[in-house]
Amino acid sequence: MKNTLKLTPQRQRAAEVAFWLALAGSFFLLPDQLTLMSQILIFGLFAVSLDMALGYAGILTVGHAAFFSAGAYVAGLLAKHGWGEPISGLLVALFASAALGYALSYLVVRGADLTRLMITIGVCVLLAELANRLSVITGGTDGLQGMVVWPVLGLFEFDLFGKTAFGYAFVIVLLMFLLVRLVLRSPFGLALRGIHDSRKRMLAIGSPVEARLRMAYAFSAAVAGVAGALLAQTTQFVGIESIGFNRSAEVLIILVLGGTGRLYGGMVGAIVYMLVHDWFADMNPQYWMFWLGIFLIAAVMLGRGGIMGALSRRFRTGEPTR
Repeated sequence: MKNTLKLTPQRQRAAEVAFWLALAGSFFLLPDQLTLMSQILIFGLFAVSLDMALGYAGILTVGHAAFFSAGAYVAGLLAKHGWGEPISGLLVALFASAALGYALSYLVVRGADLTRLMITIGVCVLLAELANRLSVITGGTDGLQGMVVWPVLGLFEFDLFGKTAFGYAFVIVLLMFLLVRLVLRSPFGLALRGIHDSRKRMLAIGSPVEARLRMAYAFSAAVAGVAGALLAQTTQFVGIESIGFNRSAEVLIILVLGGTGRLYGGMVGAIVYMLVHDWFADMNPQYWMFWLGIFLIAAVMLGRGGIMGALSRRFRTGEPTR
């Protein structure tokens, strides 16, 4: 018998509030796992940024780590060379990543899907090699070290237990998520959905498709840059792996697991992926990637549209989860 329960707007709002309260409650419920929870929040925001480009605008990209690392290096270099104020560092990283995204959008938006795929991979590889070559500035394979991040608002110092890092990451991720939701529910966001569904139809009604896609790509790059800057500031380290293709592939896995084109897909995917990742690594340090691969294959096979797609079928349309 099919479940016909549908979520009303009131229940949806209650579920959203409960979701964020549960994340905030981990500060008290998981005091020994605050570093992991901070990274879950950060990678959730990173996946949300990718979802805006891929799930909403339909821009096929596997090089989003370029913007994540750009934000991380900008914030890291500022903190290393005398300006460790975290919030202004985030803003500088946001604008730098947005500028990089807008510049690259002229290459990415015009091409077909396969062209976009190759361009984004190529950009990611080129920037990784550039970061390695400029080791005097970036630290190369040793990573960017020597960062000194000032207390948040001049009051809360970053501690070894990760309490300040978690609170700081939670507030910033929540604010950025609300901003993304506002954009996606605006006429601009609705236009992106229309372009994703039928680019030709939007062109026929006179919509500036390429201009909207460039803005969407730049905005998604800005959000990814904030996520990268957050990781740099909370860990006070930037590794060269942050710009590699593996980081782009990882966030793509997170998004597919949670569900593309779903507002909460990136956040839910990050929670499940990183908790399972941590659990398998502790359970079997030698072969944990084998079990993680089995889990990911099973999750994709059993849940069409990711976790959020399965939940949507269960609670909106009454379709049973398969």
